Amino acid sequence: MPVQASQGIQQGPEGLEGHGRQGKGIGLGLALVSAVAFGGSGVAAKPLIEAGLDPLHVVWLRVAGAALVMLPVAWRHRSLVRSRPALLAGFGLLAVAGVQACYFAALSRIPVGVALLIEYLAPALVLGWVRFVQRKPVTRAAALGVVLAVGGLACVVEIWAGLSFDAVGLLLALGAACCQVGYFVLSDQGSDAGDAAPDPLGVIAYGLLVGTAVLTVVARPWGMDWQVLAGSADLDGSSVPAWVLIGWIVLVTTVVAYVTGVLSVRRLSPQVAGVVACLEAVIAAALAWVVLGEHLSAPQLAGGAVVLVGAFIAQSARPGGPGDGRDVPASETELVRRGGAT
Repeated sequence: MPVQASQGIQQGPEGLEGHGRQGKGIGLGLALVSAVAFGGSGVAAKPLIEAGLDPLHVVWLRVAGAALVMLPVAWRHRSLVRSRPALLAGFGLLAVAGVQACYFAALSRIPVGVALLIEYLAPALVLGWVRFVQRKPVTRAAALGVVLAVGGLACVVEIWAGLSFDAVGLLLALGAACCQVGYFVLSDQGSDAGDAAPDPLGVIAYGLLVGTAVLTVVARPWGMDWQVLAGSADLDGSSVPAWVLIGWIVLVTTVVAYVTGVLSVRRLSPQVAGVVACLEAVIAAALAWVVLGEHLSAPQLAGGAVVLVGAFIAQSARPGGPGDGRDVPASETELVRRGGAT
């Protein structure tokens, strides 16, 4: 065998574990960037809605604009249409269109806090999917992180401030949670396939295209008040061009958010990345405080701290439990166990 390979194997398990920790650290950083990017959507979308745009029209502009930006990527990876049509369709229907449409439809029937909390039951549902459908072990740390994160979210969104029971609204919010599970599970597809894994950028690009097609039917953008986009929106007393806010929503809170989110899932795992994503609600509340002047109460601050603790505990766990090959490739682990290659 080559000298370089032999020297690499002689580094032993410590070197491979260090590489795994580095990869996990990068994954955690990507998950945090994704949470920040997704969390920044509300502070830009709210002024546009107050300026006269329908919420579903804002969602359509967000997804359609991102699909246009990612169009060259879709063309580059057009082979995915033949090799992974089900994955692309599922990502577009669930991870893009489903989450957005179900969440905004739920808001028309139940309070924002209730809808947001139900949507962020997704990490718990991801654990159930991993444990009972994929039949993979789930660490206690990840489970505890979910419990803490969901409890903290209840405080962040102040669920007690406006709880009202509407069966259809609750089902729509639960649908958003299930679609978010699809986002994490589908993002993980091919993470252990090596060079045969579908390119994550290609999956995102085609997912946005499918999502745009679905949301076009739902939002009916031809009825949009297009004049709003040529005007300005009020951002906590400051006049900001509407096109600047649209650009922020498209480039940062959609393109950057989805790209870093999918990459983080592949480096961590659906269950761990799902819990870290709960930080989105905390970040959204904090940005609303700083940018929009919507002050946080003491329970919201305490809830944010609990979410942070839950996310930290969850990410400290091994992603897939014993036997998972994501931290250290299975082939390298076997070589280390045998003490070298034959």
